[in-house]
Amino acid sequence: MFLYIPLTMSKLLAKYNVPVPRYTSYPPANFFSKEFTATDYEIALKKSNKNKPSHLSFYLHIPFCHHLCHYCGCNSFAMGTRNTIERYVAALHKEIDIVIQNLNPERKIAQIHYGGGTPTVLPSSVLKELNAHLLSAFPQIENPEIAIECHAAYLNESDLQVLADTGFNRFSIGIQDFNEKVLKAVNRRPTKLPVKIVFDILRTAGAKINLDLLYGLPLQTVESFSQTVRHAVELQPNRLVTFSYAHVPWVNPRQLILEKIGLPSAYDKNRIYDTAREILLQSGYKAIGLDHFVKPDDELYFALQNRQLHRNFQGYCTRRTTGQVYAFGVTAISQLATVYAQNDKNIEDYISHIDGGLATIKGYTLSEEEQIVREVIETLMCNYCIDWYELSDRLEMTVETIKNSTSFDAARFREFANDGIIKMSDSRIEITTDGRLFVRNIAAAFDKWQQNTDRKFSKPV
Repeated sequence: MFLYIPLTMSKLLAKYNVPVPRYTSYPPANFFSKEFTATDYEIALKKSNKNKPSHLSFYLHIPFCHHLCHYCGCNSFAMGTRNTIERYVAALHKEIDIVIQNLNPERKIAQIHYGGGTPTVLPSSVLKELNAHLLSAFPQIENPEIAIECHAAYLNESDLQVLADTGFNRFSIGIQDFNEKVLKAVNRRPTKLPVKIVFDILRTAGAKINLDLLYGLPLQTVESFSQTVRHAVELQPNRLVTFSYAHVPWVNPRQLILEKIGLPSAYDKNRIYDTAREILLQSGYKAIGLDHFVKPDDELYFALQNRQLHRNFQGYCTRRTTGQVYAFGVTAISQLATVYAQNDKNIEDYISHIDGGLATIKGYTLSEEEQIVREVIETLMCNYCIDWYELSDRLEMTVETIKNSTSFDAARFREFANDGIIKMSDSRIEITTDGRLFVRNIAAAFDKWQQNTDRKFSKPV
């Protein structure tokens, strides 16, 4: 069937669908240096007590999976032996002890997040002990977010009930697609129980639910993914995420399998997203950032309306719930006010490091100028708008100083405006509806690192 693509969008895709950073951090992780050591991280831990945000956000990386999906670009590993998993969990507890002794015990926990891999491969009793280790060491803000990513292919009713009683108040259910042909093509297992039952159990326990979908996979079409989104809407998750598949076979060679099956073109992938977005908006969900959709009463939507939406490595958050991120586990990346620090990527080496100290193998210290650039890019990525005078007040510096700290070029931004992807005045830059697809390109125009680099990135579409 012939798919009509409006000429203007066709030209925009041809011009702007080029590799750029995802900007979940600035600078991106492929700029981290091995010259940054565990000693540097320990010094940064102590200094972070005097930096803002003052709240604590903890991330625990559980790298194990029952099996590996072909599309995954995360740091995940095939299921280890019982002995390996027990030693890994013991290392997590040791790392927590090392880190928290450097932190002010009066600081408050705003977030705890478990990612992977598949965090729910661990017994609920083990997850409960890890939560207790952190929660017993610090006070918490009112209603902290304690979240876990789940693959429900291996969870029965009893498993879900015990998880819900473990202290988690938000569950991210990784569905990816309800079409079993798509799931089979990417080596993803469907849920063991009907998804409605999964939702009912978690809701009865008072938990909030994120439902995660992934578009741009083999065999997906506008029609098939629309059916998936409509099914998702029927379930009424609190938040629904439409992640764009990032094709990075140099990171995960398994993704080459998907090339053989056939990936949607950039045009088709854009239509898949546009149609999904329209269904969600018509169903009452509100768009947040690049890929999130939330109920109108969600605090993320209130933050967006007030142009106070924020993002850290845990995802979109509010100024209330954000914190400096202290990460534990293999490959985990801590995101402090002035420093990024990443742990060893090998499980055995990580465990060995923790027996003698921290497992940091690389990282990055941001200059004052880079901290300004990070604030500009983060503001744009979250709120689709930069109000120069509001930013000036927040950073307590002149607009000229902010612009000079970035690679801002008025001619380049006039080109964006002429292409219809931003609206620009002396006081603000606002991304248009068509331009939201290319927010990463616009962010890159502030990034001095991007002017001359040979590092590899995924395309925005």
